[in-house]
Amino acid sequence: MALVDLVMPKMGESIMEATVLKWLKNPGDTVKQDETVLEIATDKVDSEVPSTADGVIEEVLYQPNDVVPIGSVIARIRTNGAAAETSAPAIAAPIEEKAPEAVAVQVAPPASVVEPVVATHPEHTITGNGNRFYSPLVLNIAASEGVSMSELEQIPGTGNEGRVTKKDILQFVQNKKSGTPQPVATPVQQPVATKPTEPAPASSQLIERTSGSYGNNVEIIEMDRMRKLIADHMVKSKQISPHVTSFTEADVTNLVLWRDKVKSQFIKQEGTKITFTPLFIEAIVRCIKKYPLINSSVEGDRIIVKKDINIGMATALPSGNLIVPVIKNADQLNLVGLTKQVNTLADAARNNKLRPEDTQGGTFTLTNVGTFGSLMGTPIIPQPQVAILAVGAIKKRPVVIETEQGDSIAIRHMMYLSMSYDHRIIDGSLGATFLSAVARELEHFDSHREI
Repeated sequence: MALVDLVMPKMGESIMEATVLKWLKNPGDTVKQDETVLEIATDKVDSEVPSTADGVIEEVLYQPNDVVPIGSVIARIRTNGAAAETSAPAIAAPIEEKAPEAVAVQVAPPASVVEPVVATHPEHTITGNGNRFYSPLVLNIAASEGVSMSELEQIPGTGNEGRVTKKDILQFVQNKKSGTPQPVATPVQQPVATKPTEPAPASSQLIERTSGSYGNNVEIIEMDRMRKLIADHMVKSKQISPHVTSFTEADVTNLVLWRDKVKSQFIKQEGTKITFTPLFIEAIVRCIKKYPLINSSVEGDRIIVKKDINIGMATALPSGNLIVPVIKNADQLNLVGLTKQVNTLADAARNNKLRPEDTQGGTFTLTNVGTFGSLMGTPIIPQPQVAILAVGAIKKRPVVIETEQGDSIAIRHMMYLSMSYDHRIIDGSLGATFLSAVARELEHFDSHREI
């Protein structure tokens, strides 16, 4: 007999942890290779973890809602192999793997079970004054951001037993750069049985202050995991980026009439329907090539201009939540290619079939608030991007048409566009110029073009 470790798989370059959602196999259950053992979730998508061997589930090392670092052993499978492991490592390994703290992108509350306090190997943790432990992730961030050990020891930890998490160190760095007074850590003498206090967004603090004052005639709904993630990301984006939103409108009559004319032929010829989304993305890509600073991100005092144009498209899920799959290298696709990518990713999102890489690497985002009847919106920037463009509902309106022969009034298909941008690097002149350029691209759409 042999014990085979089942580890938390790598879900993408930027994903450092995942949350256990549900075990489909329990200790004692027989499992075949590639059979799904458990469901997990990251801040991007939900996924399934298959078995890496035939055998019987010997033990599971994490429970639902536990946050697990990538590469950690999450279960052990007893197989019929010749080599055998001793029982001692089987017990010690999960403790050793579980020591690193969860990274900050996870919004789910910490598990109520207090982890056992164990000694860890020197190569994995470093102690400062007062027997405080720091995970390799926290130490790496501290080193890269120039945080000294004395400063590190003053950071209040929100992790188990007051340990400093990634969220704590990143908050400290952000406060340090902005000049915000830093709170001072208080020594932790023993494991705290109550839930650790985390720096809560203003909305959470407001809820806590008003809790109990809403009377009995209410319905209380707990946020699901994705809604918690969305809330966390939106609050962080507002904290990071000074948002400015510009507005314009576009006469999209030519575009609307062309789509109406070709949509039946498009389905027959390409096997998929054409929506307005790929037409909008096509116009955005052309304008990004003219104004490349829109396709960038900010790291400290550096502006990172992205050469790849990866367009995120906000997609509504049946649950009402939103997810943003990404069309990679959108500038290298023609209209047919964009249309197929848009439809494939939208279908995968609605059917919970997106892969982790499908939501990563976006450099600019499009959101269609008009889908829900809105004329315009003020979207929030998905970090670390610096801009997001929203298109509103297309409405017929009487519009003044200027010609050489004089002005006239005509019924036209009109649409509002709005773009929120990061005022740290995108000034009003560039933001408004880019938005107007997109509007012109849509207005000058070639109504005689071929598919």
